[in-house]
Amino acid sequence: MRLDKFLAQSSLGRRKNVRTYIKEGRVKVNKEVITKPAMEIKESSDVIEYLDKVVRYTGKVYYMFNKPAGYITARKDTVNKTVFDFFHDVNMEGVFHVGRLDKDTEGLLLMTNDGEFEHQLMYPEKHIEKTYFFWALGFLDEEDMKQLEQGIYIGKGEILTKPAKIEVQKSGMYKEFKHEMPNKDLQNIDSDHYNQPVVSGYLTIKEGRKHQVKRMLKSVGCYVVYLKRVSIGGLMLHESLGKGQYRSLTDVEIQSLFGELR
Repeated sequence: MRLDKFLAQSSLGRRKNVRTYIKEGRVKVNKEVITKPAMEIKESSDVIEYLDKVVRYTGKVYYMFNKPAGYITARKDTVNKTVFDFFHDVNMEGVFHVGRLDKDTEGLLLMTNDGEFEHQLMYPEKHIEKTYFFWALGFLDEEDMKQLEQGIYIGKGEILTKPAKIEVQKSGMYKEFKHEMPNKDLQNIDSDHYNQPVVSGYLTIKEGRKHQVKRMLKSVGCYVVYLKRVSIGGLMLHESLGKGQYRSLTDVEIQSLFGELR
């Protein structure tokens, strides 16, 4: 096994990070400093050390987490609470989040200590689909949906987004759907007549630019007021998982994701 792969699949972090550790001379194999990430090792017999501490393979972990709004996708933050504040009863040393969700975005977030898995899942060329449910102020006509599906410019100097999938669920006036919307106390609503148009639906993308879903919908005149990621690839956020709850992925779910990465 490659040295960088061994470290990434242990508890030292993402593959790009462990490569840096190796190149900076922080890693030893059988007491010898190694600076080549591609060096082949025998994981069953070689002694691997990081900063003079033996790296022990503790096993890979994969968690499905239902992220609530209001939490930062980071290990630590000086101002805000983070997604790691929910993992009290398990050892999270070496575990990291796979991708990110904005502070106000809810839904499916994967956590793992498998650096290779994280790298592959976030690799743009793998075209792993991510589906989001949204409520937005505005409306979507056929031309808007066609633009989203074919690709749209969302920022100055940026290339077209990759083709997406859009499915409108409900469309009408705020007064018709205010009791169905998860966040009912919305700003920018006509409080007297509720004559603000709203739309809900699912948007599926294959890339992960910053605030991409919000920016795509904004480009066709819709302002997102609620966003929830409901799936990554074929993995759906389990309905029984409440906000702030997590569980380990099943073997079937893990193998299904790995199958999509091949």
